[in-house]
Amino acid sequence: MATKPMTKTQLVAALADKMDADKKTASAALDALTDVITEEVSNGGAVTLPGVGKIMCRERPERMVRNPATGEQFKKDADKVVKMTIAKALKDSVNT
Repeated sequence: MATKPMTKTQLVAALADKMDADKKTASAALDALTDVITEEVSNGGAVTLPGVGKIMCRERPERMVRNPATGEQFKKDADKVVKMTIAKALKDSVNT
């Protein structure tokens, strides 16, 4: 099990190595990918990353929640959350 998550700098370096490109190009590619995903999901769409998973925006209905410190219950308004469904291929690669 990994001790620390990969940082953006480490990810850019690994991406540059796989692409046989410099770090500046890899960083631009990563930033462009992040921008496309953010724009699509914020507009209510979904993005599928083959072999990784599907990122989507889901609406949650209005509901009753409880403050754990005081025990007080109150109504929370409907909101949107980002969800990611992990691809079966990635799950299988982790469990082998």
